[in-house]
Amino acid sequence: MRRGDGAVYRIGKRFSFDAAHVLHGLPTGHKCGRLHGHTYTVDVELSAHRLVDPGFVTDFGDLAPFRVYLAENFDHRLLNDVLDVEPTSELLAEHLFGWCVTHLEPAVTGRFTVVRVSESPSSWAEFRSEA
Repeated sequence: MRRGDGAVYRIGKRFSFDAAHVLHGLPTGHKCGRLHGHTYTVDVELSAHRLVDPGFVTDFGDLAPFRVYLAENFDHRLLNDVLDVEPTSELLAEHLFGWCVTHLEPAVTGRFTVVRVSESPSSWAEFRSEA
């Protein structure tokens, strides 16, 4: 197969921030029902069928506004105060995916396909575009 003929190129970029949250509706005594914090990592993935010069899905530098968004709105914050939904990793991934598609995708050449949120090195949740 020649490059560009049905091929899909993928890139990813990792970001991080520190924040706290408390989850409601859990059984009494559940540790996540208490206020606690994490060092979150957020991985975004973009894809494209064709590369743009000089051979990019998109320039990693074009993702800088996402770093700013995370720093200004999530870093060292209580996620319960920031999000309009329960601050689970799954719902945070969905929120961040939506932000990327709305605010970044029009300005970049790739298409956002996945946002993955990890609240520890051994656990993650992702929101993925199946289109």
